[in-house]
Amino acid sequence: MEKELGVPLFHREGRQIRLNTYGEAFLEEVEKALQALEEGRRKIADMAGLDKGIIFLDTTFIPHFPDLLNMFLKDHPHVQFRISQAPSLEIKEELLRSSRIDFCISCHPVQQKGMCNIPVKTEDIVLVVPFTHWLADRQQADLIEAAKEPFIGFKKESSFRETTDELCRRAGFVPNLVCEADESKVVTDLVRSGLGIALLPESLVDQDETVHHVHIREPLARRTYYLTWKQDRYLSKAAAAFRDFVLRHFSDLS
Repeated sequence: MEKELGVPLFHREGRQIRLNTYGEAFLEEVEKALQALEEGRRKIADMAGLDKGIIFLDTTFIPHFPDLLNMFLKDHPHVQFRISQAPSLEIKEELLRSSRIDFCISCHPVQQKGMCNIPVKTEDIVLVVPFTHWLADRQQADLIEAAKEPFIGFKKESSFRETTDELCRRAGFVPNLVCEADESKVVTDLVRSGLGIALLPESLVDQDETVHHVHIREPLARRTYYLTWKQDRYLSKAAAAFRDFVLRHFSDLS
């Protein structure tokens, strides 16, 4: 290949080999060609009726999403889902840009040219406190009232952590994070133990006799979920049906 192109594609140092500037440029074009081949395969499979339907989806947890998938699959039993959960918006953006997924569901719109972002659901972010906490008898509070409290938060790689950090900044303080976790259940369990309080989407609060959630008056504490896809990516019949189903479902709920 290097002989055909007339330039070297790699830096070679002993046993080590890595792409040079020419190689990186060539790889980018090869990836585009492979994407075009895959798009063509999907189109032909759709036309021939050979593809039972595989939908590639990267998702942030959205309330009742498993129920949504179940409803769709009842009407489309031959469709299969390939679901991933990228830890950051940047990785989701790359998956979309490179056409490795059909859709992503995220709490942030993808700010890239050629992307279509449709808001599908909005929910409150609430303070979660132990029932022994002084806020436990409140239904509402300003977030600044909790400024001096120890907080349980998600790890920095989480997109929701970005949301809660920004929420506290708007309230006028930096939270005192005493512990970080990966999952909402772990966060809730740590709150339940009395280690601190937390900010969580209301749908993820497993309220029982040991924890209580408080709605936030100021600042506005909500998050919106977006269904995003790349406009020039060919969507199979299955993928297009799923997109329309999701948009129709959440439109009926609003």
